[in-house]
Amino acid sequence: MGKRGDPREAPLRRLLSRHNPRTTMTCDRVPKVCRAKGSPGRDCCRKRCVNLRTDTQNCGCCGKRKCVNILSSRANCGACHRRCRKGSYCRFGMCGYA
Repeated sequence: MGKRGDPREAPLRRLLSRHNPRTTMTCDRVPKVCRAKGSPGRDCCRKRCVNLRTDTQNCGCCGKRKCVNILSSRANCGACHRRCRKGSYCRFGMCGYA
């Protein structure tokens, strides 16, 4: 192995400095990536780290570890387990929005 100033090591150092392991690892393959410092949440939801207790846009407590969008889900409209009536659709988290 060469010294620190060895020109043969420069390309490798440049490549390694550009490599960010969190960008190539998705939590569906490596769940521990969500526990890393700076992660937006500890739970994996559709290949994204989220906080299930605070992320109302996708997961919340809806869906039993399955992502749900409460803005358009008929079974979870606006909040978990809030169902729209038959024939009514969920838009913007409201049943029957016109």
